[in-house]
Amino acid sequence: MKPYFLLPLLLAATAPALAQKPAKLKYTADDPKHIYDAVEQPAVPKGGPAGYADYLATHQKYPTAAMKANQEGTVLVTFVVERSGSIGEVEVQKPVAPLLDAEAIRVIKSAPKWTPAHNHGQTVRQRVTVPVSFVLAEGSGEVVEVPAAGSTVAAKPLPPGAVAAAPGTTSVIGTTASGTNIIRPEKSAQPVGGNAAFFSWIAANQKYPDLARKRHIQGKVPVEFTVQPDGSLADVRVVQKHGSGLDEEAVRLIKAAPKWEPALYQGKPIKQKMTLPVLFQL
Repeated sequence: MKPYFLLPLLLAATAPALAQKPAKLKYTADDPKHIYDAVEQPAVPKGGPAGYADYLATHQKYPTAAMKANQEGTVLVTFVVERSGSIGEVEVQKPVAPLLDAEAIRVIKSAPKWTPAHNHGQTVRQRVTVPVSFVLAEGSGEVVEVPAAGSTVAAKPLPPGAVAAAPGTTSVIGTTASGTNIIRPEKSAQPVGGNAAFFSWIAANQKYPDLARKRHIQGKVPVEFTVQPDGSLADVRVVQKHGSGLDEEAVRLIKAAPKWEPALYQGKPIKQKMTLPVLFQL
């Protein structure tokens, strides 16, 4: 930087009439339509990178046809985090297979908003690339038939570590992104007394958080949990956070709720992952 300042000083010493004040440097306003690849403060997913990875893993739906074809791999997806935090211009940068590519785009589009990027003190658009992995465990793609009641046909044993998914009588064994086996049960888990009784219990035992009441915040907090083989509810977590104490109260309610009737496979109870909304209304 020194040569830029020496020249005006020399000119001032030899020819005072030519000396001028240096112009002030200032940033020009960023073009609101410009998409940045690199910024001073990058866009961040709600819940941070770890929370976002967990969201992608738990909301990914492995296409059945892709399982049968033993298709797996990592799909690189690029998208733009808009100045509002919403996701746009989603496309596959590195395709793997049509069905996996389409699912990767779907799960990215359905994800919560991001905290937008900032550059030179302004909120800007940023292009982001995220890998979405599809991994098959041993035995994936196998079709399992659940025999009808009273049938003499021998049923195949439930795979180790299997987690029940949607109800049905025929299933293709698949996996989540973390490698957990998924299989459909004969009977899905349900609250004792039905959903109406369960939501009535939630309403009767709910303690509306003072902070949320003061801020007039209300809404539906989606909560994910696992119904264990003994009917107890475990692994409780909020899928999309609302803040102001609503998330903590939703988790407390589910943990304190009465036991459910567990999912059944081959007449035996198995665990099943569920997602239900906890309503907060003033």
